[in-house]
Amino acid sequence: QVQLVESGGGLVQAGGSLRLSCAANERTFTTYSMGWFRQAPGKEREFVATSSWAGDHTVIADSLKGRFTISRDNAKNTLYLQMNALKPEDTAVYYCAVSPRYRPTGINDYDYWGQGTQVTVSS
Repeated sequence: QVQLVESGGGLVQAGGSLRLSCAANERTFTTYSMGWFRQAPGKEREFVATSSWAGDHTVIADSLKGRFTISRDNAKNTLYLQMNALKPEDTAVYYCAVSPRYRPTGINDYDYWGQGTQVTVSS
């Protein structure tokens, strides 16, 4: 049974930083790509970032490069999303997800999803 639990969301002022975490059960974590998506109110879920199982290949959405970084710690079974210089338009529910594919960037590439964590950026 795949289990993904996101944490680290909250309310932050524009220009601030947050680090999201996604804890996964061990069997899932060590063999799959993992990624982050986000969904703002009234908008479709969109790709944020993905990491290969070893963490040596990552993809960040073009619009987020330079501000967001994805990483993972296999020893802790945890995926991270470091978000810097946050903007009000980053406000969304952030989801982590698991994929058996290499560099998956589409929603349909992912098989399992967490429940999400809310990030709110105030202006």
